[in-house]
This record gives sequence, structure tokens and C-alpha cells, in this order.
Amino acid sequence: MSTPQPPMPQQAAAAPDWQTAPGTSYTSPIPVTRTHLGHALNSEWTKIKSVRSTMWTLGIFLLLVVGIGFLVAAQTTNEDFQDVPYTITAFFGLMLGQICLLTLGVLVVSSEYGTGMIRTTFTASPQRHRVLAAKLIIFFAVAFAVSAFAIGLVGLFTAGMHSDGSDVPWGGTVLMGALYVSLLGVLALAVGSMLRHSAGAITTMLGVVLLPAIMPAFLMMSESLRTIGEKMQEYNAPNALAKIFRLGSENGHGGAQLGLLAGVTAAAIVGAFVLLERRDV
Repeated sequence: MSTPQPPMPQQAAAAPDWQTAPGTSYTSPIPVTRTHLGHALNSEWTKIKSVRSTMWTLGIFLLLVVGIGFLVAAQTTNEDFQDVPYTITAFFGLMLGQICLLTLGVLVVSSEYGTGMIRTTFTASPQRHRVLAAKLIIFFAVAFAVSAFAIGLVGLFTAGMHSDGSDVPWGGTVLMGALYVSLLGVLALAVGSMLRHSAGAITTMLGVVLLPAIMPAFLMMSESLRTIGEKMQEYNAPNALAKIFRLGSENGHGGAQLGLLAGVTAAAIVGAFVLLERRDV
């Protein structure tokens, strides 16, 4: 009696479409596009508009600049604007509001290091310089637009209340004032990228803004340090804004101070790019 034979295995199923013969390349059915700066800009715009810190800091900035500006304008008369632009009332709010932009500039980059999300960002975009460039561009655009809007709104409100007061052009003060505080914010972003720590970067930027306004009083006590103290007093942030808005400034309108800040900010940006490529995440 013969032993029954086991059933023959069925014919193997056909190989899936994604499997290819050895030695051949695989072509993905999903269209692949080369990434560029536009993708990074879109990503950073999505980030900055979707986090609550942006809304809070910019909201407080507008409240300070516009609110204080309106209050000051309401306490002035036509005679107060004989030799100054109508935007002078925005100066007082900017003195406090600039701190909001400094804080936001730091948080734009340091918050990702604090939460560890920067690893995800650099995984999605391995070209780190592109990420930092996108952060700088988006932040500067947002800060400049909000600052120019706030200063211009205060100027229009003041001009409406005192239409017979000033004949000094004030459009330039809107642009220069917004540019100055926006560059301060960009400087803070670059410092935040280098330090990678929110508290440390914010403290550093507060020192950059406040110490040059305090130190001249002590430096000018010494004859050997008087020149340094005078220069520091001339170029610190409060006096720079005062010159831009023509508040008690006989010489110049803040162009030299704006140029110095632009140079310092450019140097900080270069340092941020160099350290970004040399250090690990």
C-alpha cells in the first residue's frame, strides 16, 4: 500500500509592484519636489502665527505703543508740536514696547531648543542655514509691519487731534522707528540662536539695551572714561529712538544710531550662522 504524497504548494503570488529586480533603481510613485527657501518660510510663518507667545507679545506691544501714545496725545496741545512730528507720542510707548519685540525675537528660536522640537525641524530641513534664514526673514517682516502700523496709527490719531500743530514730516519717523525696534528684535533672535536658552538670551538683550543707558552716568565721572561715556550715551537705544523722533536732538535724526545697530545685528547674524553649522543640535 503506497503512502499518500503531500499536496503540492500553490504557485507563488506575483511580486508586488513596488518590488524591483536586483540591480534596478526604485522610482517612487509620489512626486518629489526639491525643497527651497519658500518651504522654510511657509513653515516658519505657520509656527509664528500659531503659537500663543506671538499673540501675547505683539498684543502687549500694540497696547503699550498705541495706548500710551493715545494717552500722551490727549494731554498735549497744538503748541507742543511746533517743531516735532506727530509721531513723537509713539516714542513713549516704544520705550517699553521694544522689550516685547526683544522677548519675541528670542522665543522664536530658543523655544524650539527648550522643547526639543528643533530636532524635528532640522530633520525635516537638514540645511540648517535655510531654517535660520527663514526665521530671521519672517520675524523681521512681522515685527516691522506691526511696529510701523502702531507708530503710524498713533501719528494719525495725534494729527487728527492737533491738525494745526506740526508741519514737520513724520512719515520717515514711522519707517525709521519701526526699523530700529525690528532690528533690535532680530539681534535678539540671533543672540537666542547662539545661546539656545530663553532666560539667558533675554537677560543678555536687556543688558544690551539698559546698560548703555545707565553706565554713562558713572563713566563720565572719570576724565579718562568721559569720551566712552559720551559715546555710549549718544548711541544707546533710548537716545537713538529719541533722535529718530526728533525729541531734543539738535544734530542728526538717528541715522548714525540706526547704522550702528544694523552693523551689530549683521555681525550677530553671521555669528549665529557660523555656530549653527559647527555645533550639534
